[in-house]
Amino acid sequence: MEDLFNLFHGFAVIFSWYNLGMMAIGLILGVIVGVLPGLGGPNGVAILLPLTFTMNPTSAIVMLSCIYWGSLFAGAITSILFNIPGESHSVATTFDGYPLAQQGRAGEALTASFTGSFVGAFFSVVLITFLAPLVAKFALKFGPPEFFAVYFLSFASFIGTGRDPFKTMITLMIGFGLAQIGMDSVSGQLRLTFGSSELLRGIDFLIAVIGLFGLGEILLSMEEGLKFEGKEAKINVKVVWHTWKKLPQYWATLLRSSAIGAWMGITPGGATSASFMGYGIAKRFSKNSHKFGTGKLEGVLAPETAAHASGCAALLPMMALGIPGSATAAVLLGGLMIWGLQPGPLLFIEQKDFVWGLIASMYLSNIVGLIIVLTTVPLFAAILRIPFSIIAPVIVVVCAIGAYSVNNAMFNIWAMLVFGVIGYIFKKLDYPLAPLVLALVLGDRAEVAFRQAILGSQGAMSIFFSNMLVSGIMTFGLLMLFWPAITLGWSKIRGTEPPEGRKTD
Repeated sequence: MEDLFNLFHGFAVIFSWYNLGMMAIGLILGVIVGVLPGLGGPNGVAILLPLTFTMNPTSAIVMLSCIYWGSLFAGAITSILFNIPGESHSVATTFDGYPLAQQGRAGEALTASFTGSFVGAFFSVVLITFLAPLVAKFALKFGPPEFFAVYFLSFASFIGTGRDPFKTMITLMIGFGLAQIGMDSVSGQLRLTFGSSELLRGIDFLIAVIGLFGLGEILLSMEEGLKFEGKEAKINVKVVWHTWKKLPQYWATLLRSSAIGAWMGITPGGATSASFMGYGIAKRFSKNSHKFGTGKLEGVLAPETAAHASGCAALLPMMALGIPGSATAAVLLGGLMIWGLQPGPLLFIEQKDFVWGLIASMYLSNIVGLIIVLTTVPLFAAILRIPFSIIAPVIVVVCAIGAYSVNNAMFNIWAMLVFGVIGYIFKKLDYPLAPLVLALVLGDRAEVAFRQAILGSQGAMSIFFSNMLVSGIMTFGLLMLFWPAITLGWSKIRGTEPPEGRKTD
């Protein structure tokens, strides 16, 4: 009951003209970001984060989260109409979405995808409403050993759920190395600055993500020379109502995909993994599995529902434990720290207006987002008629302005360019970027928790197995760390091929 009162208080906080305006602007920007293949949710949030520095934290997080929700909605537009995934999680949507568009059912496919996204998001937001406060209260019992164990579990989960554990470990190590640059927060000594005064404050995560995601994706898109040729889509009341009448027969798929997405969001599986898993399981349980890939409505519903559920659920560990469940959540986590907020259990006690205002905005923004995308698909699809040679330079300039505005230093632009090249190389070599961002954001905090725990135990590593709570988390983390080796060994014992891992976004 207390959670419901807090939620009503959150609606009271969010219902101001300013916050509602920021919500609408965020959703529209998010749809634009999602439609353009050169951007995407993490990229758009990273690039536009500097614009929120002058806002109050509640309005800023509402706008940024709405950019993410809008991009999740809009990723299906390019997948269905142009067979070009606007987001990595939208790849699975192309399997049946584009064939539906070729059959003249683009409006039906888009309506189904938007509705599935809304259902998945609603499922996760309800989960956050009732589960996040419980997780936060439980986390109040945490000390340095427990916090390090949770950080360790987060890092290990990326390794255990990634497609290539070695590539994930490499990007994590690079992120840890970058997190060490600057002043040691425990001893006050300088590390890896090489005499440069610009490196005294360390590598700003925002500069890194703007370069890695924004500029890196643009360089890759420019190389591929994107040309947009797609199908027309008409969505009206008749099409929407006709599609909605069909959806109740897919209730099991919607519920199953929502549960899959929520789980993959809370653990660092990511929206991409959730969408592929949702599609694969829907195909396995379908009576007409042989028709998947030829234009089946269920093949659009499943991945979009799972992806949006995962995107929303990723904010639960970010708020309750200070651990992001996705690349976008990692960017938002950095934003909270810039605004002077400390993510974790105390956030629910010290910043109730902020937390419950954000949760209330999730309910409202997904309703508004569904209405926006259903009514404006032709308008946003027309953006893709603009030559990419015009769009790309504009995005690069926006990236440069965002990087410079962090602390008004030219060094930031050069650093952004370096990270842009790194992001381009990583994408070409199929190295995941999310683990690098996670390590860059949490690496220093994990080190501080580890050192505090070791100092408290006078150097005894047994501190991390000193009670049921910390030993349980560490054991689960070790299981996730060695999970690829366990599955490989088990497959060799059975004489079968090892299962292909899941890719994190």
